[in-house]
Amino acid sequence: MTQSSRSLDELRRQIDAAFPAAIETLTQLVNIPSVSWDGFPAEHVQQSAEYVESRLKNLGLFDNVRIVTEPFASGPGYGQPAVLARRNPQPGFPTVLLYAHHDVQPPGKEEDWDSDPFVPVERDGRLYGRGVADDKAGVVVHLTALETALAVLGDDLKIGIAVFIEGEEEFGSRSFTSILDRHSAMLESDIIVVADSDNRSVDIPSLTVSLRGNVAFSLTVSTLNHASHSGMLGGAVPDAMMAATTLLARLYNDDGTVAVPGLTSHAAAVPDFSRDELVHDSGLKDGVSDIGQGPILSRLWFQPAISITGIDAPSVHNASNTLIPSVTVKLSFRIAPGQSATDAFAAIEAHLRETVPWGAHLEFGTVDLGNPFLVDASGSAATLELEALRDAWDGADPVMVGVGGSIPFVADLVDRFPTAQILITGVEDPQSRAHSPNESLSLTVLRRAMLAETLFLVRLNDRD
Repeated sequence: MTQSSRSLDELRRQIDAAFPAAIETLTQLVNIPSVSWDGFPAEHVQQSAEYVESRLKNLGLFDNVRIVTEPFASGPGYGQPAVLARRNPQPGFPTVLLYAHHDVQPPGKEEDWDSDPFVPVERDGRLYGRGVADDKAGVVVHLTALETALAVLGDDLKIGIAVFIEGEEEFGSRSFTSILDRHSAMLESDIIVVADSDNRSVDIPSLTVSLRGNVAFSLTVSTLNHASHSGMLGGAVPDAMMAATTLLARLYNDDGTVAVPGLTSHAAAVPDFSRDELVHDSGLKDGVSDIGQGPILSRLWFQPAISITGIDAPSVHNASNTLIPSVTVKLSFRIAPGQSATDAFAAIEAHLRETVPWGAHLEFGTVDLGNPFLVDASGSAATLELEALRDAWDGADPVMVGVGGSIPFVADLVDRFPTAQILITGVEDPQSRAHSPNESLSLTVLRRAMLAETLFLVRLNDRD
């Protein structure tokens, strides 16, 4: 096939023709409730891995495709199944590693969804369902780009391709480094494309260049050996809910900034971002103020943040006049670039133990740590990716952005493959609501992301 037949217009036509099949693939993937958390059926994650494995094999592209399950990097237990594939390059050509994950977050309460979370529904140009954006669309982008690039290049395909579709990203990637260590020959690469981020908007593509790290753990607060009647003993002894809510309040200053000594911020310029944009993206209710200090994007990208993501306690429906002996909460800390997650946890633990009220007992559950990361976007691969994004988004200039969320394994990839160039792309936009009820995906962004990755692969292959 000639270079002229690889034009932007031709590749766009190829993606348009492949789009209905890609939507069907995404639908079938979302139908599989592959929640990787403890307490959910592991066979669903296995089923999802087997589906991805079959699709990669059907491409007829790879020398090796396999499902792997490896032990946790620390502590007992095994992770969820990941899918690996590899095709070696011709001499002198680079290898590209394409990463995404096929596991998803729990759906939450069914009544909070407008439709079944595992039966995708299209409304107003968006597809709704759990994992439809984070990150099963990333899997489908890779599959479609590979299929299209192979159809276009045929025997001219010279670059190497490696694929890593993880099965436990939403549950801490605990076996990630074990997979890297045990299967390094399959994953070794010169360029790594991580399709697990977002875009500034539907019409403005982004290349992510900074990520906050994370520290997450459960914390049990106990004050009593047994429950007691609140009328008989309330006012003389603190129950666990009283101690827990008081302790949690001490994590914040009055303006909503983090009150934990030792958690640092990163100093860097950020683009303008108005409060109106924040309200639009977040759904902030009328009369509710935003929190924090400094430019909004600095707060979102470069400052620490704390979220209380869960509480195990009696529901309102089941509440009785009882002093509760213990309460367990789930805490999620976002860590600014420049600080290690280990140092951040040490500061967090010290603060909690120093500020716990009334001598309440604290028990820390499993601690998940992920380091923040600053991406070097000065390499040739980033230049090629920015050009591909611009062309796929009809001439819109891509922006290089920070992301408040965390992709902790990026630092692990850099540690194992220090010379590889990292590109963090994605299919989400501010309305995707990943991890939340009514998660959705813009079909316009999906189509553009598929085209951008195809352009990147084809142009990298044809580059002198």
